[in-house]
Amino acid sequence: MKKVLNVWVIFLLIGFFAQNNFAKDKYTKHEYQIEMRDGIRLYTIVYTPVDTSETHPILITRTPYSCGPYGEDKFRNLPSHLTKDNYIFVYQDVRGKFMSQGKYVNMRPYIPNKSDNQVDEASDTYDTVDWLVKNIPNNNGNVGIYGISYPGFYSAMSLNDSHPALKAVSPQAPIADWFVGDDMHHNGAFTLTMTYVFFSSFGRERPYPTTHWTERIVEFDTTSYEYFLNIGPLKNVNENYFHGEIEFWNKCMVHGTYNEFWQSRNTLNHFDNVKPAVMIVGGWYDNEDLYGTLNTYQTIERKNKENKNILVMGPWYHGGWSRSDGNTFGDMEFGSNTSEFYKREMEAEFFRYYLKGEGDYNLPEAYIFETGKNVWHKYDKWPPKNASWKPLYFCDNKGLTFAEEKNSQIQFDEYISDPTDPVPYTSVPHDASRMYYRYYMTEDQRYASERKDVLTYQTKPLGENITIAGPIGVELFVSTSGTDSDWIVKLIDVFPDSVSEDKDMSGYQMMVRGDIMRGKFRNSYEKPEPFMPNEPTKVKFTLNDSHHTFLKGHRIMVQVQSSWFPLFDRNPQKFCDIYSADESDFQSAINRVYHTEKYPSKIILNVIE
Repeated sequence: MKKVLNVWVIFLLIGFFAQNNFAKDKYTKHEYQIEMRDGIRLYTIVYTPVDTSETHPILITRTPYSCGPYGEDKFRNLPSHLTKDNYIFVYQDVRGKFMSQGKYVNMRPYIPNKSDNQVDEASDTYDTVDWLVKNIPNNNGNVGIYGISYPGFYSAMSLNDSHPALKAVSPQAPIADWFVGDDMHHNGAFTLTMTYVFFSSFGRERPYPTTHWTERIVEFDTTSYEYFLNIGPLKNVNENYFHGEIEFWNKCMVHGTYNEFWQSRNTLNHFDNVKPAVMIVGGWYDNEDLYGTLNTYQTIERKNKENKNILVMGPWYHGGWSRSDGNTFGDMEFGSNTSEFYKREMEAEFFRYYLKGEGDYNLPEAYIFETGKNVWHKYDKWPPKNASWKPLYFCDNKGLTFAEEKNSQIQFDEYISDPTDPVPYTSVPHDASRMYYRYYMTEDQRYASERKDVLTYQTKPLGENITIAGPIGVELFVSTSGTDSDWIVKLIDVFPDSVSEDKDMSGYQMMVRGDIMRGKFRNSYEKPEPFMPNEPTKVKFTLNDSHHTFLKGHRIMVQVQSSWFPLFDRNPQKFCDIYSADESDFQSAINRVYHTEKYPSKIILNVIE
């Protein structure tokens, strides 16, 4: 194993130095501090092609994760599929991070109609673009911006009040709303591991410009499940671990509803007058910002009817199109190098056309990978025009049926939800220092099916393929003996007991999509409501889009549970402010899911006919 690892490291280093030497041979590097309209200077690194036989477009990435390496003799790896087009590559530390001046603000809210020297990420981008086109020699006056995750957010924010030179923008896995669907919360439920691990370093105060990351405020010495169960209620984090030193964590703890703090950071409130061409990129297995990707596309599409707005979705984890070959994810195989295909056929073509005016542009409105069959599709609309809603009802004997049953013999199924023994989100033990185990998104769910606090419903073996494309509706009729509860719904593809694969996938229960709804937010994120104990209540929410085919002979399964730990924090199952709850507030509850004519629980699929 050690020899294999060493060989892998050698190949990695060979690739690194080859690309590094290429950059040094073909590019010159300069470092600038660009002054913004309020006098703050942002540290900016510019790689300019040595070739001056023609002018070149500018391609920018703005990041809170360091634009380094710093020093004009130290070069970063430049994207090989883009260097052949001789872009001027620009990397910038955003305001308040690493070597840039100013104070950092997480998801800094956009300010429409700014006055005087008011600043936000849109104005910082505008001022940066303006300086670059006026001061960097040999540029052709065309600028593009792209980035993944937080840099995807900064890319998206450039679309508000954009500079005239900005012609092409590619927000990739962009953050959109940190309370409803991205990173920090899903439907009001707090993403415990991600927020805790990420901000334990990223959230520490940077007192002065630096080239180094801040160290974590805590140490991790156990598995994730054990570590976070030992923490106890959320109030213990500041009392025993963070000690009030992580500013954004403190704000999370006092903004427990969808108030102005979160609403002002919702990027979907904007994008009203988008002028550059846009290509939004995401992965079906992105646990962090799938919501942001899909909803940024839909928002721009809705508000800007004439603008070129493209959606690309592949079989990738968060940023996987840049960080992997995209041929596999967990136990799933896709039969091709999907990442290389994307970079060559989509990203390179997009920027080449809009920044250089070259190429035969033929990108569709939506370039979408279908899992299950493992094929790419070109659509002129997303979801496709031929997709329509089709309800799949819960029924007796833990069944699922497309035909609503009128005379149910069993009114409900029930389980005991115990917050001292929460359902794990993965069966794979992993170190607590990891924000999450990414492969849980297609993991075999048989470990969950075996638990008494997970309800499992499934169809009979399918007589034909069923292909879904678009969002997935959830409409449950439930009750709890407590006054609050979480409701997790997972859509699962169950493989036949015998399948002809290179590896044994018999009976595999592959999660296709899953998400959580914090019950008290079922009617409003702004005004939470308790449940009336044991009273049937509708809980309705939407799972993120999917494009997947359940093959003939497979089954469709749905699982329902009330904890998904420690990916999400534990619900005390008592209506209260969870962020200040005591251990005594946590209680077991009897939770029921109804499936009668009066209370027809169902999942609603967008099926291509």
